[in-house]
Amino acid sequence: MSRILLTGATGFVGQAVMRGLTARGIAPVCVVRPGKQVMGAAKVVEVEDIFAQPADWWAGVCTGVDMVLHVAWYAEPGKYLTSDKNLDCLAGTLALTKGAAEAGVRRFVGVGTCFEYDLTVGELSTDTKLDPLTPYAAAKAAAFIALDKLAPQVGMEFLWARLFYLYGQGEDPRRLVPYLHQQMQAGERADLTSGTQLRDFMDVDAAAALLLDDAFSDRTGASNIASGQGITVRALAEQIADQYGRRDLLNFGARPDNLTDPPVVVGLRQPKDPA
Repeated sequence: MSRILLTGATGFVGQAVMRGLTARGIAPVCVVRPGKQVMGAAKVVEVEDIFAQPADWWAGVCTGVDMVLHVAWYAEPGKYLTSDKNLDCLAGTLALTKGAAEAGVRRFVGVGTCFEYDLTVGELSTDTKLDPLTPYAAAKAAAFIALDKLAPQVGMEFLWARLFYLYGQGEDPRRLVPYLHQQMQAGERADLTSGTQLRDFMDVDAAAALLLDDAFSDRTGASNIASGQGITVRALAEQIADQYGRRDLLNFGARPDNLTDPPVVVGLRQPKDPA
């Protein structure tokens, strides 16, 4: 089995990717902060800040690596969309890619976001134009554009897997789905918007499985990690409330709708007009 290097193995998405690799019988090299535990890793490389490391450091770490799965990024709920830490993540990602190329890594897989797209389109394919509106989305889009042009010049395959709306094991409790479960379990009211937004929600383990399918394929360029189906926030909340028999706790309209929030964000797995 090819040697895999994984960043972000202790994060929400990274943990799911790690579970997916383990299920495939793959033990990756994991680059993590000091003191972090990673079950199933072939090797753990500890470093205080992966985004502060120069390319030559990464070249050493990537020696003998066939594929890099770069999942790490700053993602603190309520802060990550507008944080200037996104610039650090962008610079660190470019350094990692440069080091990986110097080490002769065959394939580089990075993780992007649906927020890179022009979300007013609604149903988003990989040929939808990019129009990032936040520092987070812009930094991700910048990484994609730079690496998509760099990779062919250094003889490295490149895949950029764009994630949509994920929930599931290991999710931050401040996010929507954990919040709903917490309120239902406590028998307390859940204050929500009108819930009319249509979104492409997917369990994080299912998304990780799709990501790994694409990673281990010959696919290059952009890839949507999405179900292709939309569900309203209201319907999702009702499904969760029904697990407890407590739809009466859902307080729709208690929070104002974001008037700039697009009504539909659904990902299409393949371009509408494949080349």
